[in-house]
Amino acid sequence: MDRTQKQAAIDDLNKVFAAAGAVVVTHYTGLSVAELGELRKQMRANGARFRIAKNRLAQRALEGTPYSSLKPMFKGPTGIAFSRDQVGAAKAVVSFAKKNNKLVVLGGAMGPLKLDVAGVTRIAQLPTLDELRGKIVGLLKAPATKIANIVQAPASKLARVVKAYADKSGPQAS
Repeated sequence: MDRTQKQAAIDDLNKVFAAAGAVVVTHYTGLSVAELGELRKQMRANGARFRIAKNRLAQRALEGTPYSSLKPMFKGPTGIAFSRDQVGAAKAVVSFAKKNNKLVVLGGAMGPLKLDVAGVTRIAQLPTLDELRGKIVGLLKAPATKIANIVQAPASKLARVVKAYADKSGPQAS
C-alpha cells in the first residue's frame, strides 16, 4: 500500500467516524471468513457496518472526530463496528459475541462519550430507533381506538337490549 492509498483509506475512515452515531471496537481473532460474513449480515440487519482496518490508519482517521478517545484500543486484530444510530452497532456486536466467543468487545463510544464493555452491553439492550417509533405510533393509535370503542359501545348495548326484549316477547301474530 503506497502513500496515496494509505491517505485515501485514512480519509475514508475519517468520513465513517465523522458520520457515525456510535462506534464499537472489537478483536476478531480466530473468526473464519464465513463467520465474518455472518457478522456483517447481522450488522446490516441492524443498520450497522463492520470493517477491519490497519490500526495505524484507524488511529490517524480518528483525529478530528468525536471518537479520538478510542485510539488506545487499536492494538492487535481490531474490527470496527459503526452505525448512524446509537444502538445498532452495539446490538449486533453484542448479540454476535454472545454466540461466538472469538469476537471480543473492547469498548466503544457514542460521540465524545467513551464506553467500556459494560457500557456497550447496556447500550445494546436499548430499543432501536425503529422499535421506539413503533411504540410511539402504538401509543398514539391506542387513544383513538379506545375513543372509537367507547362511542360505539352505547349503540351496541342498545341493540343487544332491543334484541333480547324481542326474543323474550316471542313471535307476535298480526
